[in-house]
Amino acid sequence: MGEGVTSVKIISGFEIEIKVLPKNIYPLIFFLNKHSLCQFKSIVDIICYDAPGKKNRFSIVYSLLSTKYNLRVQVLSKVSKTEELLSVVSLYNSAGWSEREVFDFFGIFFFENKDLRRILTDYGFRGYPLRKDFPLTGYVDVYYDDNQKRICYRSLELSQEYRNFNFKST
Repeated sequence: MGEGVTSVKIISGFEIEIKVLPKNIYPLIFFLNKHSLCQFKSIVDIICYDAPGKKNRFSIVYSLLSTKYNLRVQVLSKVSKTEELLSVVSLYNSAGWSEREVFDFFGIFFFENKDLRRILTDYGFRGYPLRKDFPLTGYVDVYYDDNQKRICYRSLELSQEYRNFNFKST
């Protein structure tokens, strides 16, 4: 992988951590999946977390498993909110769900994933709820109206006393 891999370390006896540049995620995972000495044929999960205030604020972690060699590897990368990642669905069919979840909650786009619909929020949902800059109350209020017998939406209006709450104890 050359200069695409920034660091490699052994976490424990059977777990390896590889930090890689975002553009090299797919080639590295392709190598780990196909090479006869690796055989990482299972993807356990794709995890993302947000660290606002940084240029590459999102950390994305691919957890892979090699049952043949009883090894685990974590492929880590830092991604900006406008960067697109190449989908690994062509290597692992089950990665589609995890990529949809990361897209739904963080807004990270996976290029060549043919099914990037919202998976756990409503289709009309605005924003990405696991980003640290998402408002705690959201943008709309969802409720069930007994008279109309359906789910309704209304804009959320909060008085300023709740928005500017003083959290310091006296």
